[in-house]
Amino acid sequence: MKFLQSLVQQFAAKPIDWEELEESLIRADLGVPMIARIIKTLQEREAWSVLGIGDVIKAVREEIARILPNDSTPIRRANGKPTLILIVGVNGTGKTTSTAKLAHYLQQDRHSVFLAAADTFRAAAIEQLGIWAERLGVEMIRGQYGTDPAALCYEAYQAATKRETDFLICDTAGRQHTKTNLMSELQKVKRTLAKLDPDAPHETLLVIDATTGGNALTQAREFHSALTLTGLIATKLDGSGKGGIIVAIQDELELPTRFVGTGEQLDDFAPFNAREFIANML
Repeated sequence: MKFLQSLVQQFAAKPIDWEELEESLIRADLGVPMIARIIKTLQEREAWSVLGIGDVIKAVREEIARILPNDSTPIRRANGKPTLILIVGVNGTGKTTSTAKLAHYLQQDRHSVFLAAADTFRAAAIEQLGIWAERLGVEMIRGQYGTDPAALCYEAYQAATKRETDFLICDTAGRQHTKTNLMSELQKVKRTLAKLDPDAPHETLLVIDATTGGNALTQAREFHSALTLTGLIATKLDGSGKGGIIVAIQDELELPTRFVGTGEQLDDFAPFNAREFIANML
């Protein structure tokens, strides 16, 4: 059920109850700071008018629109060398599929793409990305199971540079943000790449499952602290009204959602559009 529909059903026929409204906003994953601002705005309005569901909807729309950027943020291109995009995230968010979708999206703009299967902890991930690479008709570098992912990304960047490829996308292993040793390994990948190019990776994108709520915000905090993220890829945004956590992450960390995935097909992927997102959520 869309968030707006649930609010209308809950409050259309009765006065606004602040505790119930706060609980509804929490369920929408909008984040505590934003919820506090919405409640404050509504309480100030109530001082001079009769508050109804229309006021609530207007306040929520205005606050979300204020936080989200009006325009999508384009991929930052490297000058005269491959643009390296590092894909990171926890297990099960759809990193490998998102890597393939991003490659396909870039191909649609007539860019050449090179893939690196840097998830060397899961043999199935290497095979999965290999299938996508074959389907897309792009080159992919892979290592043996257990290969050092930093060394693999280093080798991939050298190969992409030699081929004068536009984009190199490195798909890293899923890892829990609470595991210090695994996060340190990602930091090693960044340090190793910086030996070839001090600006690499040019983009570090965190893949989040938009339906996981507050846990996605925790993931974003930890990955951003360790890696300095440049944006998000949000998966499972299928028009169900989920995804308020995107707003919370933008509000707290100023991390823009760069792309959204809405299904399993290659074309179920697009740059984030704030207006469409608000329309779907509300």
